[in-house]
Amino acid sequence: MRTVACRADRVVVVGAGLAGLAAALHLAGAGRQVTVLERGRTAGGLAGTLELDGYRVDTGPTVLTMPELADEALHAVGDSLAARLELIPLHPAYRAQFADGSELDVHTDGEAMEQEVRRFAGPREAAGYRRLRRWLTELYRVERDRFIDANFDSPLQLATPQLAELAALGGFGRLGPAVRRFLGDERVRRVFSFQALYAGLDPRRALALYAVISYMDTVRGVWFPRGGMHALPRALAAAATDAGVDLRFGTEVTELVHSGNRITEVRTGQDERFPADAVVLTPDLPAAQRLLRLPARRGLRFSPSAVVLHAGTTQRWTDAHHTISFGAAWDDTFTEIVRDGRLMTDPSLLITRPTASDPHLAPPGRELQYVLAPCPNLRTGPVDWARIGPAYRAELLRVLESRGLGGPDAIEAEHLVTPQDWAQAGHAAGTPFSAAHTFAQTGPFRPRNLVRGLENAVLAGAGTTPGVGVPPVLLSGKLAAQRITGPR
Repeated sequence: MRTVACRADRVVVVGAGLAGLAAALHLAGAGRQVTVLERGRTAGGLAGTLELDGYRVDTGPTVLTMPELADEALHAVGDSLAARLELIPLHPAYRAQFADGSELDVHTDGEAMEQEVRRFAGPREAAGYRRLRRWLTELYRVERDRFIDANFDSPLQLATPQLAELAALGGFGRLGPAVRRFLGDERVRRVFSFQALYAGLDPRRALALYAVISYMDTVRGVWFPRGGMHALPRALAAAATDAGVDLRFGTEVTELVHSGNRITEVRTGQDERFPADAVVLTPDLPAAQRLLRLPARRGLRFSPSAVVLHAGTTQRWTDAHHTISFGAAWDDTFTEIVRDGRLMTDPSLLITRPTASDPHLAPPGRELQYVLAPCPNLRTGPVDWARIGPAYRAELLRVLESRGLGGPDAIEAEHLVTPQDWAQAGHAAGTPFSAAHTFAQTGPFRPRNLVRGLENAVLAGAGTTPGVGVPPVLLSGKLAAQRITGPR
């Protein structure tokens, strides 16, 4: 594995999101002097927080899987997740609701899920679920160390025995047909394939190897931190500070000073100067390239975006913590969003009720709801969101009400986020999900974290290795640190 060209004792990390904090913890644990520069007022980056009339809103991810990756970063400095954070396991992990009125609770316990599938779709589907669970577990075992938690210098590094195992498991086929081998009920198949949307892909056409995302939440489990998802970056930032990391908030990096093919200094908008032996950059890929004074990567394909409605309400909209409300036109959804750049005509939605697990996130007797509607990014579908946003918000509420979920009369505080808002926050193409995981943007073909032409610049975050989602982003920080310290 290639590393930066010389020993780097002083490392500047740009951005205090999950990737930057993970990198800082791993670097501090390796004895490096670490400074983290964050333009926002708090840690978290995309995993931010918003105070909304007494409601404590998570503005970023709402699903936490693989918390052991955060624990690994904390362990690097002799700390632990258990000492910093209370995690609440979610049972069920999700509730799936379908257009025909049926419901399926998704359990991560194998016996409980087998019984639920048997109740929902009969014994043949239950047996198929068991086989699928074994396949997902094998897929993750093969991918974990060689394909996910790995730095790539060349596609030739794929030539390992694990590559043959992955091929034998069908990992290079398509996700939709792979899941169909095990499950005949189209509704149950959705539960084990919709996760491809997290990677910016149509589940019918995504590589089957991305079924590991389904493994993470349907096998390993889903958690919620007490205090909200933002409690996770708060805990990582507190541990980093205790470990000697210098975190600077309200500090925007404006320039990287070069000497030949090295970065020697990081400058901020406050005219502060930070000498650096190495720099880890965590902003979205195009923003990092602008700081590095590098041309934008051509042909980069971005994931779909999302409209998010945060609502403080006087009534609950669902009993579960996470509810997936599938529209009848499930397959048409991806054609509309990914190919045609149009809004969903029959929306499939994720409804999250954080107060199901932590009532203190809302005023007494109130509920906090989060509605996510996938939509085209600004490159695929250049929608005039300033004009369309309010009407689409009303349409989403109409859909929820028609499905027996939400309703506008219960809302007393709200905040709508559209792709235009994501763009204004610095996310390329107006999507918080960064570069899509197409074949040409997967593994060693994804933008690498060691910057070509510079000896001491490293990338971390969703746009680089290994990719999008809370677990990959935490791993990206670890992998970036290894480019500086070497494997540990």
